[in-house]
Amino acid sequence: MSLRITFSTAARILRQLRHDKRTIAMIVVVPTLLLTILRYIFDGQPAVFSRIGLIMLGVFPFVIMFLLTSVAMLRERTSGTLERLLTTPVHKLDLLFGYGLAFALAAAVQAAVVSAVAYWLLDLTTLGSAWLVGVLAIANAVLGMAIGLFASAFARSEFQAVQLMPALVLPQFLLCGLLSPRDQMAGWLEAISNVLPMSYAVEGLTEVGANVEATATMGKDLAIIAGCTIVALLLGAGTLRRRTG
Repeated sequence: MSLRITFSTAARILRQLRHDKRTIAMIVVVPTLLLTILRYIFDGQPAVFSRIGLIMLGVFPFVIMFLLTSVAMLRERTSGTLERLLTTPVHKLDLLFGYGLAFALAAAVQAAVVSAVAYWLLDLTTLGSAWLVGVLAIANAVLGMAIGLFASAFARSEFQAVQLMPALVLPQFLLCGLLSPRDQMAGWLEAISNVLPMSYAVEGLTEVGANVEATATMGKDLAIIAGCTIVALLLGAGTLRRRTG
């Protein structure tokens, strides 16, 4: 790997994002709007909003980054950009981690804006610190990005990339513990939820909402999210095929 190539790739992706107003709106405006709608759905029930809204601060970035990166990487694959790059000495991990770095920065902006709106304008309250919520929100967004990069290998069109969301994201949403505590699910469903990364994202955010100080469970959840992100990036690198001519 080359840090120069990784940073160059990240810079190229950030330039593309900067000139794509629809993508910027998708990253910043859409999750803010969804959280605002959620706030007024539970108008008069601040405790309910704080519980569900806190979890959505992790779920929304995960879903949005999954969609954006799966479609963006698919465009790179189908346009021939990746094929041309892979005829050069560029390492596959340079490309994947360059994408990861670019979207991680986008995720940081997203988490900062949405968290600020949630705490300052929508009256979200948590026992834990807002910065811990931000860290977990960024981690969840980066995880969604990594899974999206990997998933793009299994699509041949943007429509197919969007179709992957019900298969890869919705089961995690149903089993993550938001709708029902995981330990109260049927045994086989709980076993499945235990291997789904979003379960640990939700668990970590729930811990922030219920504890003033950082806990060992938060640390474990962050480690699992980071591990899943690295595995997804490595699997994504394995789907890239180097051309020699």
